[in-house]
Amino acid sequence: MSEIYSSNIISVNEKTAGNGTINYLEVKKAAAILRAINHKLRQSIIKLLEEKSYLTVTEIYVKLRVEQSVASQHLAILRRAEFVQTSRDGKNIHYSLNTARLEEVNVFVKELLKNEDN
Repeated sequence: MSEIYSSNIISVNEKTAGNGTINYLEVKKAAAILRAINHKLRQSIIKLLEEKSYLTVTEIYVKLRVEQSVASQHLAILRRAEFVQTSRDGKNIHYSLNTARLEEVNVFVKELLKNEDN
C-alpha cells in the first residue's frame, strides 16, 4: 500500500504539526486521495460499482469502452486510495466500493467547504 494513500484523511480543524503550522506531508497525502476521485473515468468506475456492488475488470472495461490496461491503471489508483476493495473468486478478482472510505471523504470535503459559505 502506497504511503501517500494509506493514511487517514486529516481533519480540517486539527493542528497537524502540533504547533499550529501546516504539515505539508499530510496535506500532500490528502490531496493525493482527493485526486484519486477527481477524474471522469474513475468517477465512472465508482458509479458502476455503486450500481452493481461488485464487478471484474473485464466487466468494467467492457461497460466503459476502454482498454483493459486503462481500466486496470485507474482501478489501481482507486485501490491505493482505498476507494475500492478486491476479493478473489478463483481466477477472477472482483472490485467493490469501500463505502466507509467514500463517506470519510464526504465528511472531510463538507467540513472543508463549510467555511467557504461565509
